Amino acid sequence: MSFPNLHRKRLPIYIALLTLAIALAVPRPAPDHVPLGAQQRVETTVPLLCLHTLLENEVQEAKIKRSLILARELGATTIVQFFPWAYHEPSKGRFNWERADRILAHANRQGLQVIARLGLVPAWARPSSAETTSTLNYLPADSFEHFARYAAAFAQRYAGAVKALIIWNEPNLSFEWGYRQVDPAAYARLLRASYAQIKAANPDMLVLAGALAPTLEKEGSAAGLNELDYLDAMYRHGAGDVFDALAIHTYGFRDPPAAEPDRERLNFRRAELLREIMIAHDDGDKPAFITEFGWNDHPRWTGAVRPSQRSAYTIQAYDYAQSNWDWLESLCLWALRYPADLLSYPDNFTLVSADFRKKPIYFALQDFSRQRAKSEALWLPPPQEA
Repeated sequence: MSFPNLHRKRLPIYIALLTLAIALAVPRPAPDHVPLGAQQRVETTVPLLCLHTLLENEVQEAKIKRSLILARELGATTIVQFFPWAYHEPSKGRFNWERADRILAHANRQGLQVIARLGLVPAWARPSSAETTSTLNYLPADSFEHFARYAAAFAQRYAGAVKALIIWNEPNLSFEWGYRQVDPAAYARLLRASYAQIKAANPDMLVLAGALAPTLEKEGSAAGLNELDYLDAMYRHGAGDVFDALAIHTYGFRDPPAAEPDRERLNFRRAELLREIMIAHDDGDKPAFITEFGWNDHPRWTGAVRPSQRSAYTIQAYDYAQSNWDWLESLCLWALRYPADLLSYPDNFTLVSADFRKKPIYFALQDFSRQRAKSEALWLPPPQEA
């Protein structure tokens, strides 16, 4: 059993995607042009500091720019941003890069490095029976090459503007694999097809595999497969030579960041168990990127901590990673802000509200990135079990 079904935080986002697709079909006035402004530079003492942004559904360009300014002012060096395939290749072979161009132009002008996450299948690449809101993640095997061509076109167009590409998102969850039984062998084939075409288009682009979800699901579960067994299976199916780095998702839930990792428990240091699997497959020379992590401070969610603990634990996590994980390239918080508040517990993963109100954790991280505050001063004991 997965504890809890954290992937459901994205369900309202996928519903929003369908709404946006309908809205895009309705003619509307051209958006106002927002000037990029002067070239900026990130000032930080925490190079691992990275934020997951969700700008793909932000309608107003001014809000995209404002979000990225907040990321820079926080001290983040890097963002992870989703670039949906369905948005950029709405019909086979016909690309529309306007949305990606706008996001990347503003990110680069703010001095931010970009890790691009690719996914979300256009209708033309899905079987007709799968053209529903619940199967936007359904990628049939005969569309692997189509996806690979999209990834290669993206890598070529944004050479120098994008640091790395994440191939798919949380393929070890049925929800993210088109509500099918997860399939590490199929994902390894998708990686192989994508890696070859990306490297042909842009040899310098880093290809990130995995973005595996933290879950306790066992073999045969309809919900997915725990990321440890899934990664091991990826290697056994030959994925080791077709990615440059592993993307990891790891959440703290109610544990402090220093809590020991355990196969039967989800916590921040569970990432170390994935690292052990990489080493066991003689892949220890490769780095890893934690592209999602964090704590939640919703007052009525069972997986949450208090707001003060959230700030303290997050800063302690950066301290721990800087001191102990020399294999880690970025530590990316989920998430900076959502385009609209979801009015549920996922809102309490954000650092800034939809209307741009900065939360206490934003200020704590900003102070930390400028070294005005130390994690020891923010330490709080772990919450007591109910």
